[in-house]
Parts: sequence; C-alpha cells; structure tokens
Amino acid sequence: MDFLETIDALQAHYGVPGDTSTRKVADRLVPEYRDWIARSRFCVLSTVGPEGTDASPRGDDGPVVRVLDGVTLALPDWRGNDRIDSLRNIVRDERASLMFFVPGSRNVIRVNGRARVTADEALRESFARQGRTPRTVVVLKVDEVYFQCARALVRSRLWSGEDESAGLPTPGQMLAAMTDGEVGGAAYDREWPERAAKTMW
Repeated sequence: MDFLETIDALQAHYGVPGDTSTRKVADRLVPEYRDWIARSRFCVLSTVGPEGTDASPRGDDGPVVRVLDGVTLALPDWRGNDRIDSLRNIVRDERASLMFFVPGSRNVIRVNGRARVTADEALRESFARQGRTPRTVVVLKVDEVYFQCARALVRSRLWSGEDESAGLPTPGQMLAAMTDGEVGGAAYDREWPERAAKTMW
C-alpha cells in the first residue's frame, strides 16, 4: 500500500479547493457564526498533547458555550469521568478545536484556536446550575471559524430519526469485558441513570 507522505503529493491528488471553501473562513465570530454557535447544545472538543490526541463530547441543556466577545468562547467543564484528558492536553499545548452540532441541521461549525483552563471563581459562578458550578472553564481564543459542508451528515443520515442502538454493547458490558468481570455488568447499567441524574451538574 502506498501512502501520500508530502503536502505536495496531497495537493497534487486533491487539486485546488473551491472559492467557497476558503472564503467562508473568518478570524472572528461574525454575527452569523455567533448566532449559529449560540443555538448549539453539543460540541466536540479536540486537543493534542504529548501522549497524542483527544476528542471529548461536551453537552448542555442550553448553549454549550458562552460567547465572551468576538474572538473568545467559554466552555464550562461539567461533571464527567474525571479523566481530564482534554484539560491535561490544554495545559501543555494550547491548540484546540470545537465542532458544533445543532439537531436537524446538516451543517456543523468548526472553530480552531488556542485554549486555556481557568478556575476563576467569578466565571465559574456565572455558570451555576442547581447549586453547583463547573470545576473549571475552558476559555478559547478563536483563530478561525467556518462552516463544514453538509455531505458527511447527509451521507450518515445522522438526523434521520432512526434508532439504530438495538444490540449495541452497553457500558456495563464493555466494562465487564475490559476487567474480566471485576466491575461493570448489568448492575452498572441498571444503576447508571439514577447516579447520572444526581451528578449531572
């Protein structure tokens, strides 16, 4: 199997991108991109660090990020699995990306920039929910923002409304398989909804 191992080889294979592919890129949150992002309750945070890359789903029941100004986004770090892979990466390498989704939309918005982690009390308190605050907030300075064409979501029928989850391995089953049954299993799956409800924020 041959691989394309140089930029010249890649460009020769793909050709020149169309005008719309380059002119859609902004270095700030223009009103249209700002409004789109404000409607998103879910995004994927991508980071890079010495051990490699990480992509982490982030969600909320309202806007998943807050626009602080024309070039700055704030992403609260709500309860998760406490691995803090993304945060470890950001502390060591500020490069980060966000990909925003809105249910039903076949487009996504991509933001590339530089992130930092803060435990600033006032900022954390401004996100307070049900008496709880995020432990930290990721503050991302925008380098570029643009929309991604709809082809990937069209091909995947992501918003078709079909439930294709039947028969998937459950988290409990995956944990049991990874630990030779020491943890996980049916009890984990049965208890998780109640545990999650108590630790959502």
